[in-house]
Amino acid sequence: MTAAVAEPRTVPRQTWIGLTLAGMIVAGWAVLHVYGVYFHRWGPLTLVIAPAIVAVQTWLSVGLFIVAHDAMHGSLAPGRPRLNAAVGRLTLGLYAGFRFDRLKTAHHAHHAAPGTADDPDFHAPAPRAFLPWFLNFFRTYFGWREMAVLTALVLIALFGLGARPANLLTFWAAPALLSALQLFTFGTWLPHRHTDQPFADAHHARSSGYGPVLSLLTCFHFGRHHEHHLSPWRPWWRLWRGES
Repeated sequence: MTAAVAEPRTVPRQTWIGLTLAGMIVAGWAVLHVYGVYFHRWGPLTLVIAPAIVAVQTWLSVGLFIVAHDAMHGSLAPGRPRLNAAVGRLTLGLYAGFRFDRLKTAHHAHHAAPGTADDPDFHAPAPRAFLPWFLNFFRTYFGWREMAVLTALVLIALFGLGARPANLLTFWAAPALLSALQLFTFGTWLPHRHTDQPFADAHHARSSGYGPVLSLLTCFHFGRHHEHHLSPWRPWWRLWRGES
């Protein structure tokens, strides 16, 4: 099997569109984060409001990572590596204190050998099992450095900015963990897990058959994963159409 990759192509105003969408995701995430962590007061409507905020914030957290992912491929702002890196560092920092350069190196290693023992996103010992793969995935990218950064941020939020523990757990910790689970499920496990059906080529990737709305809600169209591996330079908002 061969793994053909299409020639990179951009579209008019790609940088402008990408940065505008990234700005909307970051702004939406920041507004909900500040409100939820610092201003939300628990009351009779909490059972309705809190789950809605957590759900939207989880989705926007996925969006932060997808923006950083486009920055890793240079598709956020084509031809502007410094701008891609700056936005990628910002969104990954907001997401979970991750290091952009480290994740970029690991992600390109994933594209170089997808679904093999050399792929840092693949769990070769159990290529079908969800939980062992997820735990290995989590340990790979969330280490002592990330733990130290998040601990410092939590202490600042609690003792420096007056956040309430319940608010912090509900509107920051929960969306972060749920978004990691969502990203892994729809962006890694479902596309790359082994099944009785063989992969189409050496990209070892499958795409979801979701329509545009569900594709956007699950993983910002990143479930169109075979298309992504065929055209890794294509930004997330161009994936679901299958265009070149």
